[in-house]
Amino acid sequence: MASVQIRDVRKAFGPVEVLHGVSIDIEDGEFVILVGPSGCGKSTLLRMIAGLEGISGGEILIGERVVNHVPPKERDIAMVFQNYALYPHMTVGENMGFSLKLRGAPREEFDSRVKVAAEILGLTNLLDRYPRQLSGGQRQRVAMGRAIVRDPQVFLFDEPLSNLDAKLRVAMRTEIKALHQRLTSTTVYVTHDQIEAMTMADKIVVMHDGIVEQIGDPLGLYDRPDNLFVAGFIGSPAMNMLRGRIEANGKLSFVSDGGIRLPLDDAPAAAHGRPVVYGIRPEHLVLADDGAEATVTVIEPTGSEIQVVADMGGTEIIAVFRERHAFRPGERIKVAPQPGHTHLFDAETGNRL
Repeated sequence: MASVQIRDVRKAFGPVEVLHGVSIDIEDGEFVILVGPSGCGKSTLLRMIAGLEGISGGEILIGERVVNHVPPKERDIAMVFQNYALYPHMTVGENMGFSLKLRGAPREEFDSRVKVAAEILGLTNLLDRYPRQLSGGQRQRVAMGRAIVRDPQVFLFDEPLSNLDAKLRVAMRTEIKALHQRLTSTTVYVTHDQIEAMTMADKIVVMHDGIVEQIGDPLGLYDRPDNLFVAGFIGSPAMNMLRGRIEANGKLSFVSDGGIRLPLDDAPAAAHGRPVVYGIRPEHLVLADDGAEATVTVIEPTGSEIQVVADMGGTEIIAVFRERHAFRPGERIKVAPQPGHTHLFDAETGNRL
């Protein structure tokens, strides 16, 4: 296995620059997920690591070697695509071992490596089947097996679960994470699904409009987002955001543009009186007699919890309760943020205060 270093990498298609100086350090054996909305540049960056896209500026190193001009086949990487890319006329075993066949590997090595990969992925009984005889999840495992057989320095995954149904995506997330823990392989994984990123990654890279917004471990990004974009993107349901100002008349508090007053743990003195954004995650709102008033608009029971959409001073908020409250649309409730769980951002720059 090997580390991957991305140093001030840029990518332009003609006059349009899509990556603006991206720098990321990926340690040997680390599972790193590039996450962000469509068009943020994450798949382009993955293809540049693989050698499928040229580099307009900067350097990419795999191990100690700069690979900017190294052909894909010489980078010692294996890529798992969104569409599986299996050969329909080949059996599962032939698909998995095709790279070995191209290298002219002896039959003993071919059989041995395919057997080991099949055992890891639970495909031993399917080696003689063709792709058309497999389910979506089985085809994805075959694509992963093809990558394992190559025994590369780096695994690259490009949204591999997006074609699967919801239940199968959850199962495959677990399989891929368990596979990484077993192989201790350096893995770079691209997805637009922040739930995948939170549940699978050792380290998350949040991208937006061709730049890196924040890098960190999943809970670190969730608990202390650097800016409004990360705060709104990481977490489901998303963080509640209220715009307003800080008042320090005796006791520090936040007053929204709609006149809602909420408690504030702390704030820089320079931010007093300036436009700010007050953030609170849905699960950190609790019912309280002295809380701020909100009007229930929608109730969404999920089984383990209830999500309540409400209007608070003209701003839509979401509160999540584990208890089974019998709320009704139009009902007025009072909610308050749990101490120590509020977030404050500069309204102009979007940066955390």
